[in-house]
Amino acid sequence: MRKTAFLYPGQGSQAVGMGKSFVEHSPVAAQMLEAASDRLKIDMANLLFEPNDMLEQTKFTQPAILLVSMMAYRLFEKDMPQTPAFALVHSWGELSALSSVGAIDWLDAVELVHLRGELMQKACEAVDAGMMVVLGVADEDVEAICHDAREGGKKVWPANYNADGQIVIAGIKSDLQSIEGALKEAKARRVMLLNMSVASHCPLLESAVEPLTEAMERFLKDEFKAPVISNVTAKAYNSKAEALELLGKQLVSPVLYKQSIRDNDDLVERYIEFGHGGVLKGLNRRATKKLTLAVSDYDSLNRVVEELTQEDR
Repeated sequence: MRKTAFLYPGQGSQAVGMGKSFVEHSPVAAQMLEAASDRLKIDMANLLFEPNDMLEQTKFTQPAILLVSMMAYRLFEKDMPQTPAFALVHSWGELSALSSVGAIDWLDAVELVHLRGELMQKACEAVDAGMMVVLGVADEDVEAICHDAREGGKKVWPANYNADGQIVIAGIKSDLQSIEGALKEAKARRVMLLNMSVASHCPLLESAVEPLTEAMERFLKDEFKAPVISNVTAKAYNSKAEALELLGKQLVSPVLYKQSIRDNDDLVERYIEFGHGGVLKGLNRRATKKLTLAVSDYDSLNRVVEELTQEDR
């Protein structure tokens, strides 16, 4: 088997109906859905499969995405068991990655991301927080504009380094809107507020760090069958102590996704994304020349397994 990295998406990949084909075709996925519902005391089938406004609320979005990613991974592992060179993620997809390498039980991870979402919403409830995507502006120019705005008392920070020319900013919505003009003067192709009520990966979430770290201490294990690439450093780690430190920092630090691909690309020959939508597969088209496969539903699972099986013959 060629050297492979496993990828796990974070918030923004959610959609009504995700995971349904896994549940319809696999008793394992159906059991996972039931177990997650029992653990969280939430009807996960209703959350995932029926039109609702809960799926866009962070405390529900995060466990929903993680559950579908874990369905995709476990069904793939059943047919194609293998250990990745490393697991690489976007944002809190790091908890999906930790589960896939044995550092946390998947059901504990579902509970943990639900708590993470609640803590994030609580941290932002007193302010009108949000996030804004910026296309077509160099990182250093966005950083400079945010720095100047903070010097003037605004609360805006670079939050997600997704790809060259694609960066997401977090902060107070009115402050984000106040720098739109500067970003357009810097030749931004597009500046758009996202449909979010939290400001991820910035200092507005400082109050969530300690309680989340305490909860992670209970759930995480010092059992890594493969390293995980940290969003904070773009470097690999493989211990509980490192995970506790880095996942706490992740709440208030930017996601270094494109840097993580760039700095670790030479170590693998391909990537496989587990989760709805193929979001990271799309980002990887701009970040690497290597193939990214996506297991996002039951049909794509079968296609990926068949492709890898043919390759091994």
